[in-house]
Amino acid sequence: MSSKAAHSLYRLRANQTLFMLCDIQEKFKPAIPLFDALVENTKKLLEAGKILNMPLLVTEQYPERLGSTVCELDVSHACAKVSKTKFSMYVPPVQKKMQEIFGGKPKTAVLFGLETHVCIEQTAFDLTNNAINVWLVADCCASRLKQDRDLALQRLRDIGCMICTTESVIFNMLEDKNHDSFKDIAALVKKVSADLKI
Repeated sequence: MSSKAAHSLYRLRANQTLFMLCDIQEKFKPAIPLFDALVENTKKLLEAGKILNMPLLVTEQYPERLGSTVCELDVSHACAKVSKTKFSMYVPPVQKKMQEIFGGKPKTAVLFGLETHVCIEQTAFDLTNNAINVWLVADCCASRLKQDRDLALQRLRDIGCMICTTESVIFNMLEDKNHDSFKDIAALVKKVSADLKI
């Protein structure tokens, strides 16, 4: 088995995993063709995260101009909501909160939001360079242009990010039908996720 395969084949563990929601803000609504589908899928992921007690960090890019996280997404359970001007989420307040939550760094970040080829990509680069594995939730990521999104996903796969979907994350965390939260999760995933295709 190659070292890359050995590195990649692991399961998500709640006590080692952080959900990171990047910049899903009001001003992006008219500019992102897949925005409604992204929000629908992100709602499902956040609700599953709440059920499974997953820590969540939220960032907002220059909220004075781009607005707050959209009201359709309930992020009231987030460990922190951080304003930033840097494109990457990996800013000092986020690093500090990681330290508080995990006593260091999480093993894995489940990363999703906007825009795939800018803030998501740069965050994934920084997380990877700091030895944090990245699961990138493709059906919760979008860009203004489909080509930008698709090429970014290819680049991020090439650097070792796990490209996944909302339901693959949810079922990976759940792991077993005998999980205490199975019934709640089963109700949540009954509706098929929105397909992020233009």
